[in-house]
Amino acid sequence: MRQSNMKDVATLPVGRLAIIPLESCATLGENVNNWIAKWRKERESEHKATIAFDGYERDSYMVGCSIPRFGSGEAKAVIDESVRGDDIYLMVDVCNYSITYPLGKYENLMSPDDHYQDLKRAIAAISGKARRINVIMPYLYESRQSKRTGRESMDCALALHELTNMGVENILTFDAHDDRVQNSTPLHGFETIRTAYQFIKGLLNAEKDLKIDSDNLMVISPDEGGMSRAIYLANVLGVDMGMFYKRRDYSVTKKNGRHPVVADEFLGADVAGKDMIIIDDMISSGDTMIEIATMLKAKNARKIFMCSTFGFFTNGLQKFDEAYEKGLFDRLLTTNLIYQIPELFEKPYYINCDMSKYIALLIDTLNHDMSISKLLNPVDRINVYLEKYRNGTLEDE
Repeated sequence: MRQSNMKDVATLPVGRLAIIPLESCATLGENVNNWIAKWRKERESEHKATIAFDGYERDSYMVGCSIPRFGSGEAKAVIDESVRGDDIYLMVDVCNYSITYPLGKYENLMSPDDHYQDLKRAIAAISGKARRINVIMPYLYESRQSKRTGRESMDCALALHELTNMGVENILTFDAHDDRVQNSTPLHGFETIRTAYQFIKGLLNAEKDLKIDSDNLMVISPDEGGMSRAIYLANVLGVDMGMFYKRRDYSVTKKNGRHPVVADEFLGADVAGKDMIIIDDMISSGDTMIEIATMLKAKNARKIFMCSTFGFFTNGLQKFDEAYEKGLFDRLLTTNLIYQIPELFEKPYYINCDMSKYIALLIDTLNHDMSISKLLNPVDRINVYLEKYRNGTLEDE
């Protein structure tokens, strides 16, 4: 990965690079900007002095965007400088529940709807002057409402239509709850990116005695909806996988939109004496993860590692603290793609998987209008990392 950052580029930039992280994504955006600035200062190209590379090497590619609010709570977006002809990458974390705004005597917490509306305001402020508009939305807005099962709204597809109609050409997201939602915008770029490499990297750097084979390790999906994620990771690692599914009583009337769960059933090989990687796209309250870990421990599983792309922890970390003290799990891994509660970093069991370098590489590659296919499939990078781990030559990159 390091070599691809430093190689000479053979294509011209689509336009002058501009990164606009909204307030919800400020820290991640700054880290991404620092990586790109570092690479472009070190990169050699005979064309860097030409007009096509104007503004190519800069200390910062970030463009300020403020969103002031009126006394009524309404808002507007203001772009701080000209972006005419720029290749713009807007970054937004629709799940950042730490941001507030005043309304009279109240202090309102910003919801995903508020963050999404601010994204549209920023696009509107660009006023069609950019060369290209790309949106990096790590957690896809309304991705849990991506299909219709009755008389209900299809919010995710509607949002994607809104963005493309406003001129967005590419949308990049991570571990979409159901990646088939991309079918709603077939004429525009949509990529849902896996985080498997960062999980493996973080886990191997923390655990020095793992045996990665089918006799000692398994990948577990908490439900049938996440099977493809678990199958992918299990195949890359060359290990078995298992899955829990909820057996429901369909003879009983629905409660809260679902039939009651009779039991959680496990499908898979014997887990006794094996390490477990439980992988899912999100942790909300954490009840499901802890429940799965408890059932695996009851089946005599050895170490248990919880991996989740998005860690919301909406009910705090007390449940995880108690579960860790009981020995129900050993490590908890999430990414920095969304807001992370500060106390998370104080926990002895937590591993933060930094995605800023990966996002910077995606932006840098797209800005040169080069294919990101190899970046989207991390199999080669995982295999290289595994080989170094087995040989004892692993160094944290």
